[in-house]
Formats: sequence, C-alpha cells, structure tokens
Amino acid sequence: MSFLLLWTAVFASEGGDRKKQEERLQNSGTVIAEVLNIPDNIPQDLLDKSKCAIVIPSVLKAAFIVGGTYGRGAMVCRSGEDFTGAWGAPSMVAMEGGSLGFQLGAEATDFVLLVTNERGASSLLHSKVKIGGDVSGAIGPVGRTAEADTDAYMRADILTYSRARGLFAGISLEGAYLGPDNDANEALYGRKIEAREIVRGPEPKAPQAAERLISELDKASPIRKSE
Repeated sequence: MSFLLLWTAVFASEGGDRKKQEERLQNSGTVIAEVLNIPDNIPQDLLDKSKCAIVIPSVLKAAFIVGGTYGRGAMVCRSGEDFTGAWGAPSMVAMEGGSLGFQLGAEATDFVLLVTNERGASSLLHSKVKIGGDVSGAIGPVGRTAEADTDAYMRADILTYSRARGLFAGISLEGAYLGPDNDANEALYGRKIEAREIVRGPEPKAPQAAERLISELDKASPIRKSE
C-alpha cells in the first residue's frame, strides 16, 4: 500500500516542476517531428483544418496500473479569434481514465490528438472533458492523401492517434478524460494562468522549449484552411 501511495504522490506532484514541463515540451516536439515524417501519417487535409494539436509523449502502462494517470503533454492551438492563424503558445494538458490502460503495452506510447472544431477547442480551454461524453471522439485515419471527409471525421470534435513500437495508427480514447494541467502551466509560465489566456494570447510568449513543437506544426500546416 505504501508503494501505491508513493507512486500516486509522484504523479500528483509532476505538474509543479518547470524543468519537467520543459522536458515534456521538448519530447512533444520530438514526437510531432517524427510523426509528421512518417510516410503514412495524419492526412494533410485534416491537419490543415484542425484548430489545435495535442501531443502526450511516452505514456507507460505503469502509469495506469500504479498512478491512475495516463500522461501529461501539451496542447498547441492556432492563433486568432477563429483559430486560423499561426500556431501559438502551448498549454499543458493531462489525460486520465477510460479504458486506455488495457490498450497500452510494456513500451512507451505516444498520443497525438487533433481538435477539429471550435466546440472541442473551447471545451478543452475551460475544463476537463470526457472523450465520447462531453466531446465526441473518433479514431483518426492515416495516410497523407487518405480520404478524410467522411461524416464520422467531420462530426468528431477530436481525432485520436497513437504511436508505439514504431507503428502509427488511429486509436480509440473513448472514456478518457482530458483537460488543462493548471499546476504545470503555473510552473512553466511562473504564475497562475488559465489555459484560455495562454492559447488566446497575445501573452505569454511560447517558452523556448516549445520551439520545435511549434515550428514543426508551422512547417507542416502554416495556416488553417476553411471547412
């Protein structure tokens, strides 16, 4: 029991260390760079129409078994009132719950989520949401030129992907909870700050640790296309 309490305490305290948040941002940048260089990755049309991208790197099954928390990462949204501008400063996020633990293997799994519409983006900027409950989710299609305009993809608020053992594919995150990591944002930006304030700007500026994450998204999809 003491071991379980120790691990729970470790996971609960992870949000408050600035260095950890900077490492998460750097790891998120590495993940998105590698994912976007996979030949059959996210369809270009879906990436171009997305309002936000979420990267949660290196989630281990041990986190589910012991700590009850799947992982923490970063959400980067496009700037501007209608989310059509360049990618802006990251807000840290946390994901937990659902049946994801049964889908994880012994190796680390990276998750990439696309927020496809304003409803999904606004919900995530204000509170923790349940995928498949508060917001709709769908398994993301793969292939840069894949047909991605079906009703299922167009109606979903969030499209979900995973990468493990070198395989990148869509995955169901139905039942998982996702929301702002307020402690992590405070540690990263040096003050209490709401996720919406970070994303909607114009301040704060993105930390240097997020440079690769933002630049890779800018390079892959510099401005959002209309529906």
